[in-house]
Amino acid sequence: MSRPEDESRTELAWREIVENFGERAVLDDPPSSSEAPATTSDDAPSDAPATLSPTDLPEHLRDDDEVERREQAIAEAERFKPPPAPPLPVPRTWERGLAWAGIFVAPVIALVIGLLSIYVHPLVGWALVGWFVGGFAYLVFVMPKAPRDPWDDGSRI
Repeated sequence: MSRPEDESRTELAWREIVENFGERAVLDDPPSSSEAPATTSDDAPSDAPATLSPTDLPEHLRDDDEVERREQAIAEAERFKPPPAPPLPVPRTWERGLAWAGIFVAPVIALVIGLLSIYVHPLVGWALVGWFVGGFAYLVFVMPKAPRDPWDDGSRI
């Protein structure tokens, strides 16, 4: 157990830290009632209600329909409208399309044949393998030889 002396030292140290923490804000004293300006008969409130426009009222007291219409008009004016998306890329040549089909279609056909246990002639299997390997080799062969610009991340402005 801790001794009472330790607790009092800790409490004093804590108070000293709190009292000296950061700068204190200097606040002006509110005017006393004797310094308050006296109201004259001109300042007396009249019984007639003042007409207020909806923009003079605080936002929580305004007509909800008007506020919604104004907010919708602002939202419509400020809404971002992206440019239309570019069309899907089309292979430049039919050879390139055939090569991409070999990369993706040949393994799917081989997988379906294997899962469904369909008997096909062995030449069909070898043709699918050749289509895949040939498509991959063609795409590697026609790949650009020059390195890409290192600062080009593909984004467009």
